[in-house]
Amino acid sequence: MPVALHRTRAGRDLRRARYRTAEEFFAGLEAGIVPPDAGLLYHIGIVIQLGLSVHLLDVGFDDAWCARHLELHLDRSLALANASGLGLDAPPIAALATFLSPYGQWRHADVGKPPDCPSAPGEMRVLTRALLDHVRAVTGHGFPARRRRQRGRG
Repeated sequence: MPVALHRTRAGRDLRRARYRTAEEFFAGLEAGIVPPDAGLLYHIGIVIQLGLSVHLLDVGFDDAWCARHLELHLDRSLALANASGLGLDAPPIAALATFLSPYGQWRHADVGKPPDCPSAPGEMRVLTRALLDHVRAVTGHGFPARRRRQRGRG
């Protein structure tokens, strides 16, 4: 079924809020802190989904449509984001997205890396940072204040 894309002010506002949330959520993971109530895989999944939804909202997808059709499937979200211009050609990120999908399955999983996971915990953080940086570059978001200071831009 074809979907009509409409860019709206509400969509732009939601996109900005999602990007901030993704960065804020990832800050703890980037520092190596995993919340005790759920594992690293679940939290990485949340950040990846937030990042991909920023792009999807940016090009005009409706948030409710995405929730209904993509659910917690990072592989579907990444495929749709790439088909709509994200241009993230990164096989390791695609492999991680496929492995994590649907990421809700990891909510109560151990913090460690399962034996069949394609990435080690440190690599998952690097891949997630690469995804967020790519989304930021494509959608035009600036660095959060914390990252600007770290990079000497603030």
